[in-house]
Amino acid sequence: MSAREKRDLLDEADRLRTGGRPEEARERLLALTAEYPEDAEVAYRTAWIHDVLGLEAEAVPYYERALADPELASEDRSGALLGLGSTYRILGRYGQAVETLRRGVEEFPDNGSLRAFLAMALYNIDKHHEAMRLLLELTATTSDDPHVQQYRRAIEHYAKDLDETV
Repeated sequence: MSAREKRDLLDEADRLRTGGRPEEARERLLALTAEYPEDAEVAYRTAWIHDVLGLEAEAVPYYERALADPELASEDRSGALLGLGSTYRILGRYGQAVETLRRGVEEFPDNGSLRAFLAMALYNIDKHHEAMRLLLELTATTSDDPHVQQYRRAIEHYAKDLDETV
């Protein structure tokens, strides 16, 4: 199969997924995975469709395979770290979720969704202060709400130590 044919099949799987036919997209991606077992992009898309279908446990090895390839495109790598971290969390594998999402935040510090999902995973391991700090910082820096922006400095200050009193 040529690179162009592979691209066409990936595009077709995307159209099926966005067109409300995720099972058919999964079939196409599983066939592509059999043809390209080491292809990081194919593995990432296959992981993603399993998540879409609620097949989180089946998504994990595809995410892991995608992330093992240092050539995975940056946008896909960011999505794979988020997907794998979120999937670990929903499967109750909280330590792995935190580790994966921390790696994502380190690699992609401007990706707020990684910080939000990391906060959820931190909550699950009873690191409530760190989770709250991340969410407050994210809110202060990304919110367009004029009332939040009015108090941005205070929110950022208290995010560092919510137990601070005078």
